[in-house]
Amino acid sequence: MNTYAAPVTARVWVSTPDGSHRLSNAGTVAFSDAPTTAPTVVVDPTLTFQRMEGFGASITDSSAAVLYRLSPTARAAAMRSLFDPATGDGLNYLRQPIGGSDFVAKAAYTYNDLPAGKTDYRQEHFSIKHDQAQILPLLRQAKALNPRLRIMATPWSPPAWMKTNGSLIGGQLIDDPRIYRSYALYLLKFIQAYQANGVAVDAITVMNEPQNRNPDGYPGMDMPSRQQEKVIEELGPLLSAAGLRTKILAYDHNWAMHPNDVATTPADQSEDINRYPQNVLSSPAARWVSGVAYHCYYGDPSAMTALHEQFPNKDIYFTECSGSQSTDPANTFSDTLKWHARNLIIGSTRNWAKTVINWNLALDPSGGPHVGGCATCTGVITVGPGDTVTRNAEYYTLGHLARFVQPGAVRIASTSFGTTGWNGQIMTVAFRNPDGTTVLVAHNQNDNPQTFAVGQGDQAFTHTLPGGALATFTWRGHVPGTGDLRQIAPAGWRATADPSGPAAPCCTGDVAANAVDGDASTRYSNGTGQAAGQYLQVDFGKPVPAREVVFDTGSSTGDHPRGYTVTTSPDGVSWRTVVASRQGSGQFATVELSGTPIRHIRIALTAAAPVNWWSVADVRVYT
Repeated sequence: MNTYAAPVTARVWVSTPDGSHRLSNAGTVAFSDAPTTAPTVVVDPTLTFQRMEGFGASITDSSAAVLYRLSPTARAAAMRSLFDPATGDGLNYLRQPIGGSDFVAKAAYTYNDLPAGKTDYRQEHFSIKHDQAQILPLLRQAKALNPRLRIMATPWSPPAWMKTNGSLIGGQLIDDPRIYRSYALYLLKFIQAYQANGVAVDAITVMNEPQNRNPDGYPGMDMPSRQQEKVIEELGPLLSAAGLRTKILAYDHNWAMHPNDVATTPADQSEDINRYPQNVLSSPAARWVSGVAYHCYYGDPSAMTALHEQFPNKDIYFTECSGSQSTDPANTFSDTLKWHARNLIIGSTRNWAKTVINWNLALDPSGGPHVGGCATCTGVITVGPGDTVTRNAEYYTLGHLARFVQPGAVRIASTSFGTTGWNGQIMTVAFRNPDGTTVLVAHNQNDNPQTFAVGQGDQAFTHTLPGGALATFTWRGHVPGTGDLRQIAPAGWRATADPSGPAAPCCTGDVAANAVDGDASTRYSNGTGQAAGQYLQVDFGKPVPAREVVFDTGSSTGDHPRGYTVTTSPDGVSWRTVVASRQGSGQFATVELSGTPIRHIRIALTAAAPVNWWSVADVRVYT
């Protein structure tokens, strides 16, 4: 008797910039083997990247204060909407300030504030009493709602008596071994005190934004990498001796150094300019460092991939980005949804971040309370007036991840045509959950609707996303063809081409290397009409037992080769023809191979198309 396997069906949730859809259930769409001409995103669980830890924000002193302005019933409902994985956003990672930040309800503080001239190297006066009134109860409530909640912690300043200027604002740590030891002890005592109050601290950084030397009226400190290294070398052994598994993360600042910070860099810190995390990870302190933390306020998420390539054994965390009021407040929801979708939800996770953490969990309608610092920041939710709670764009962008991507999920390969800087294309990131569910998050950067396909294995589905929309697709079950072959990462590959690329000013960046960078938002283009003899050649760096090679045009599906031949070589000297002559069509030129190891492959054009360019956005190899 024949058996029939039901097609795998994906569920769809959508948020739109106009707010008409906010994580709305958009129904289902089924995989099938029907052909499609739409640009196709290829999802491949055989090529994996980082393991995810979670998504969330910060219960700052300000966030705690506004949540406690709510009635107990309204506060409980707000917390459920944020943390409950069954009925709410399911946020599961929080970054907690160690003491005060710019977002405090009244005044900045630390856990060991002393009169001027006093010191306490042994931290005998250390106390977290301030946090026991509101912050710790909220953290325990969040943990009760979501038992998988993790917490990392960051100080904005050590106590003023440890600093060169005697103030929480600005200055440096006093360069004294007693101070380094005492500051490390201060951080240890914080972790121990929180643990004693029912809140375990999973990770810690030793300074927020250590290159921000002139904080605007709020706690902050200039901490050169050499001082960070000294603190870490004290803290690491203290954590080990105390039996604590709290991870230490380095840096905790922007993707790239802000020009204002560059301009204020003293001569004796010039080596830290755009090399701060690299310096820490190249020092003896690196043995205590698990990873590096980043913020969004300058630079681009690609900095995290660059660091990963330099230090592949160190994890990467994205730990702070605040939403902000637009110049026209009516555009705030739309602007935030689109920018966060590109740069945080997809941009950061595609660039190796294990977390996506916003700044304030909750603020009042004026963006406060706060002392100094940001006057236009927005929270995940807005509290007030009265018991009113408004879910902001950040609530939905985080929800597109947190509701569907489980802790322990692994990012898997997916084609992405869009860029963080905006190019109007479809941008994606994909994950495989521990329970076997596949999650694809997609953002349409264009203001107009776009139709695209999602392919896995031998099947695909098509979907049309509204302009600017963010969507999450989830599916479970075996899509035919999935896992029959395993994709290999394009590490160390090199490509050459003739022509080498376009001469036209628009496209001089379309060089051969783009075809092997694992990024379909970049491409190689010949820059002219197709002609016989033009070619792209890839060197894998070592022999690989390839069973299939795919030349993918990316979103430029009209740039396929009109006719081509394919040859392979184990050594670059002897060549074998594997495709003598073939007519190209559509996005993919797929070449089936025997599995005999090859190091080089060349695709060469055999037909003329005077008005059609030839483009290759991705070369994928399967074994």
